[in-house]
Amino acid sequence: MATGSPADLIVGLDSSTTATKAIAWTPQGEAVAEGRSRLPLDTPAPGRFEQSAASWWDAACAALQQVAQQVEPARIVALAIANQRETFVPLDAEGTPLRPAIVWVDERCRADVATLAEAVGRETIHRLSGKPPDMTPVCYRLAWMRRAEPELYRQIGMVADVQTYLVRQLTGHFRTSAASADPLGLYDMDAGGWSTTILSALELDTSQTPEARVSGTVLGHLTPNAAAATGLAAGTPVVAGGGDGQAAGLGVNALRAERAYLNLGTATVSGIYSADYRADTAWRTMGSMTGHGCYLETCLRTGTFLIDWFVTHVCGIDPTKTPGIYSQLEAQASELPIGADGLLLVPYWSGVMSPHWNLDARGAIVGLGPTHTRGHIYRALMEGVALEQALATHAVEQQANMELKEYVAIGGGAQSDLWCRMVAAASGKRVLRSATVEASSLGAAMAAAVGAGIYNSVEEAATQMEGRIVSTFDPEPEWAGRYGELLALYRQVYPQLTHIYDGLARFAEGT
Repeated sequence: MATGSPADLIVGLDSSTTATKAIAWTPQGEAVAEGRSRLPLDTPAPGRFEQSAASWWDAACAALQQVAQQVEPARIVALAIANQRETFVPLDAEGTPLRPAIVWVDERCRADVATLAEAVGRETIHRLSGKPPDMTPVCYRLAWMRRAEPELYRQIGMVADVQTYLVRQLTGHFRTSAASADPLGLYDMDAGGWSTTILSALELDTSQTPEARVSGTVLGHLTPNAAAATGLAAGTPVVAGGGDGQAAGLGVNALRAERAYLNLGTATVSGIYSADYRADTAWRTMGSMTGHGCYLETCLRTGTFLIDWFVTHVCGIDPTKTPGIYSQLEAQASELPIGADGLLLVPYWSGVMSPHWNLDARGAIVGLGPTHTRGHIYRALMEGVALEQALATHAVEQQANMELKEYVAIGGGAQSDLWCRMVAAASGKRVLRSATVEASSLGAAMAAAVGAGIYNSVEEAATQMEGRIVSTFDPEPEWAGRYGELLALYRQVYPQLTHIYDGLARFAEGT
């Protein structure tokens, strides 16, 4: 700890897709106060997902007010934000939203991905942004907006990620973290600044982007109006945080190549730290909150989303009215053998990112028969995610010439012993479960601790504040052998279905 530095509370504000959580942490990583507020998600049309940017601010204020009611605001020495990534709102020159924010799961830019990638050059946009062409980065939704909403597009004064919008409300400045800026797909990852090449292809320039600073540096201070709205003290430093994925990686101290973070949440996201910038189709490259190095990240858009989809749409059960349904289904699944009596599930309900990058890929269940029950399908869903994670991790290891030893699992799915055992056996990696459920908030708080002068670097903060490990799942030899056989079969499914996916996509479009 830095000599003479303050040792009081820091706040990590996690503005995710469905809720905002504000947690006050001690410099030792102990949570002492918490507030949360849900965020509405609008679906104006199939495949379209939007939010009101004002709802981000309202939720942040509500969550921070709850914290301020539990601890003396004067004890809070700094605040930093972890935010949902690849969600943006276009603002006019005065900072007023021109339209609702378009959320990261939105699919309206499907036709614009190829157009922008070809305009810039597929290899060029991948090398610059670190991300292969895909619907997720904001640059492709900006291409959609330019085509579909040209009058609004011409009024853009600022392209704001969630962190930029909240920092503007808190401090009056258009500033963000570099680790929040890079997921937009507009950032030159190697050079460390906004890419004029990508921006010019979108008829934008750097004056329409926020100032991006390294995580742990001060972005501004709470204005009197923001202090009144949040309950915090005016002048409280607001520190550059990061995207929620990178913040989670920092929160579990995944800052070496042997350890990856694994978020078994709505999506399944893992990241392996690399000291050097690398771009490859085996991963998407995300900036590290250390200010150097990066994460080689794999992302499956379905994780617990699949579980919720199955319970709601297939079983026809409202989990809010039958909260025990998840434990019931998992109990049924745990009694079944590996492979769910001959079922194999490919979890591409929303396409596939690394390593295949196919927007038209869709889910598949192979081997379904009359003796299979909902317990069988439930187990196959869990196994499909575990097998896909193993496939993705092995691709990263091979292409990056790295060897991963362990995942630190977070997210709702990480609370399942069965799922952790499956991931360990399928991948051959140890799975650790952290006591810290809110790893993104903790990672943001680590950055805030640096900005407040409590620690000298985010690496030091991570070492001092990381949550303890409460469970360890080593690959079980018998399970590992069986899952090795199942993974060999799983690898064969996607190549056999690619032409079917292409044909179905054309059929659905009526061509």
